[in-house]
Amino acid sequence: MIHKINFQVNTELTASSQVMEWFKQLNEPPLNNVIWWQCQTLLQEAFINIVEHAHRGLPQETPVELEAIRSNEFIEILIWSYGLAFDLEQKLKETPEIEEIEGERGRGLKIMSLLADELSYKRTEGDRYCLYIKKYYSRGQDSEIRI
Repeated sequence: MIHKINFQVNTELTASSQVMEWFKQLNEPPLNNVIWWQCQTLLQEAFINIVEHAHRGLPQETPVELEAIRSNEFIEILIWSYGLAFDLEQKLKETPEIEEIEGERGRGLKIMSLLADELSYKRTEGDRYCLYIKKYYSRGQDSEIRI
């Protein structure tokens, strides 16, 4: 079984609730609560990062395109943006551990790197970039990740 869904919103943080509502359709049949929470958290953090960082300074009408795929083993989330080049691996190396980060902000990438089984940000056609997230759910559903 493969279930693929697509969605597009403007570059607005307020669209986050629409994005999360759209994503709910992949939770049929329902996943383990911990895994589903992790997938939702990955999407939420990813969307916020695209809007706040990749699309900083771009018009609000700039589209954010999303695709989510559920297979029998994993969920994939792809988000296409028009941001500038960004070295995800390097940024993760430079980012302190979560417990060392002061304040409310600056944890998104680190959270995503802890929750995702695969995480990348690569240039694609049309001067866009794709944030790719993969989360397996058919193995290790009882494992806990502490944040």
